[in-house]
Amino acid sequence: MKNHLRVLRATHGWSQEQLAEQLEVSRQTISSIETGRYDPGLPLAFKIAAVFELPIEDIFEPENQTPDQLT
Repeated sequence: MKNHLRVLRATHGWSQEQLAEQLEVSRQTISSIETGRYDPGLPLAFKIAAVFELPIEDIFEPENQTPDQLT
């Protein structure tokens, strides 16, 4: 699954550690999500969306589809 977490985090000026604290996960979890080595479960995805005040679809997207293919 592709994600825009690194860009969103940088836009807010947060380090991986700062975002991890907000989400109550490890910095390694944030790193793994950003690099695509780990896809978060639905509860964590909802927490990420809430922190950025965005719909989940604006943060995560399937590898094989672009947003315009989903409509």
